[in-house]
Amino acid sequence: MSIGTSAKARFKIIQEITQRTTRKFDPPRDENGRKLKISEFYGMNTFNLDRMREKLPKDVFHKLQQTIETGKKLDSEIADSVAQAIKDWAQERGVTHFCHWFQPQTGSTAEKHDAFLSLDKNKRPVEKFSGSQLIQSEPDASSFPSGGMRTTFEARGYTAWDPSSPVFIMDTVSSKTLCIPSVFISYHGDALDEKTALIRSVEVLSQKACELLYVLGEKDVKRIVPTLGAEQEYFLIDRGFYNLRPDLIMTGRTLVGGQPPKGQQLEDHYFGSIATRVQAFMSEMEYELYKLGVPVKTRHNEVAPSQFETAPIFEEVNLSTDHNQLTMEILRKVALRHHLMVLLHEKPFAGINGSGKHNNWSLMVTASGVGLDGDNLLEPGKTPHQNIRFLLIVVSVLKGVMQHAGLLRAGIASAGNDHRLGANEAPPAIISAFLGDLLNSILDNIESGADRDKNPEAAVIRLEVSKLPEVMRDNTDRNRTSPFAFTGNKFEFRAVGSSFSTAFPITLLNAVVADGLEYVTQLLKKKSGSSKGGKTPEILEKAALETLKEVIRETKAIRFEGNNYAEEWIREAEKRGLPNLKKTPEALAQLVSPVSKEMLIRLGVFSEAEIVSRFHVRIERYIKNIMIEVDTLKSLVDTMILPACYAWHGFLAATVGSAKQAGVSAPQAEVLTRLGNLITSLHAKRVQLEVTDNKAESLSTDEEKARAFSKEVTVAMDDVRVVCDELEAMVADDYWPLPKYREMLFIS
Repeated sequence: MSIGTSAKARFKIIQEITQRTTRKFDPPRDENGRKLKISEFYGMNTFNLDRMREKLPKDVFHKLQQTIETGKKLDSEIADSVAQAIKDWAQERGVTHFCHWFQPQTGSTAEKHDAFLSLDKNKRPVEKFSGSQLIQSEPDASSFPSGGMRTTFEARGYTAWDPSSPVFIMDTVSSKTLCIPSVFISYHGDALDEKTALIRSVEVLSQKACELLYVLGEKDVKRIVPTLGAEQEYFLIDRGFYNLRPDLIMTGRTLVGGQPPKGQQLEDHYFGSIATRVQAFMSEMEYELYKLGVPVKTRHNEVAPSQFETAPIFEEVNLSTDHNQLTMEILRKVALRHHLMVLLHEKPFAGINGSGKHNNWSLMVTASGVGLDGDNLLEPGKTPHQNIRFLLIVVSVLKGVMQHAGLLRAGIASAGNDHRLGANEAPPAIISAFLGDLLNSILDNIESGADRDKNPEAAVIRLEVSKLPEVMRDNTDRNRTSPFAFTGNKFEFRAVGSSFSTAFPITLLNAVVADGLEYVTQLLKKKSGSSKGGKTPEILEKAALETLKEVIRETKAIRFEGNNYAEEWIREAEKRGLPNLKKTPEALAQLVSPVSKEMLIRLGVFSEAEIVSRFHVRIERYIKNIMIEVDTLKSLVDTMILPACYAWHGFLAATVGSAKQAGVSAPQAEVLTRLGNLITSLHAKRVQLEVTDNKAESLSTDEEKARAFSKEVTVAMDDVRVVCDELEAMVADDYWPLPKYREMLFIS
């Protein structure tokens, strides 16, 4: 029996992997050979506040600092000074090119590099970088998705510097590039990117939160900033295996693959000892991120074999979004140095945990308008007043989530996330909120008895609101099945996919919470009899308790403390009127529902054209992703799986014939028959997939195509996969061309 060419390649890679040596990574040292502490090289590749203070004149620095910390427009008078300082700093570090680094609606980042090189009037080479080049650039926008906001011949688009995110230097093997975080807009001012709307949502959320605090008598609050810490899950496999899997290369996930005898059932990988090769990768990855000022804090093994996580310290959402994009980029780049491949797809391997990006979201007061120097509004305070404020913020969040659950589901919809939601520790497609027993009990008590006491102070004491800081301190239980869980001083939006940019889901979360805050503020004003505040604390406390009681009652349906995976919850959610949007096309339709459009337009987060464009961009991307998967699966079957099956079938047929000719028994005849039946079945399933795919592609609108792909084509793909996986279990190991799960997940 001879080994096929593809199988030989597979065995050769396995042999190579077992002989690989771990890439050595030596942390940076000073001139005396002492290893530097992280704090000594952290942010070395960013033009941060310390470098601004060092490089800029005092008046210029203070104006730029005000721009960064209050969101005001950069003063054009200081732009040239800032640009000169940035250029000088960058050139000291060997930088030759600069780019505006932006986030189009592709889920990744984009950049066009320009050299500092210019020619003076005498045609002599000089390095130049002006304020106008810092502030704005004009990349060709024709090939970026716009969802119909502009036609192909309308190529003009503009990138504009976002000073709230530090300029940074990206190192490569051969060069260093100065990257300027930017927004991306069309000639007519429409947002073509993910960041513009995020910034808008931050501002409107701050405005609505400040209005609520103003009514409560807190008139000195200047700004409130949503913060984010995005936990990034990912898989690591050897690059050799990756290169032998066309499905991983083309789609990011395995379209076929039988389950190994051992997966994650022994629960021995989670928080286990990190393998030497992986730890070397993590150390180098963290070093590169520290240089860029990304505050990665945690690293560990995740639940599935070969699955890992890195998590940062929380930051303002705009900066955190940029840093998560850098994290995904650095993960990929550093993995290649270690002959590894990072898989960020939500479900690269069937039958084991998928990967998410848990978004830990909170609200921080900037008491002076500068920096995160105030309270966390999602953390109980030291006084009854602060705790009533905390509860009002919580119910405002619940009101927004309740009113716009479908919109939040749309924000995390993708072909990849459809495979993950609802299984293996990923939350289901039903959006609900988990608060924990204590907080639930307090809300229930307020709902049932807030009006028992005529004295508001007595009510506060009786409801034990004053004890919140003490009892909340250890209230850290988590419901891992909940898509939106309160975890002590933040909400954890757990349904976001691992490959996502955090920008769009967090933009929508900011918007729905702003809407909830607006509703609660208006209700509080009405009940306190004041549109401008100024009422006595007693009147405000009484009005606040009445407001809480009403909103708690209105939002009760969105609260769920049980097992979100249970069939009983699906039936219960339907009774409560909560949407169960299982597939991407039906979820994305929520983007353009009348309720969603009215709210997003009213708050100024999107224009109508921008909302519609995002719907079309995502529907089109969903269709294209499935089409790529279908074509890849057909190619795998035709060129790799069926040829291997034919070869093994032929070998068995020959041995059966030889045995019969020799007059001896041929027990392999039974295997031959079963194998032949499976090959026949695969032929039929392959034909049915093509018929179903052609039918879906022939439909006239993208919405119709997307629905057909989600309901029919994906089912036909699964049917093909089932037979392929059965064949993998029957065909001799040295005939099978594709690296198997047991190899990719356990050999490193």
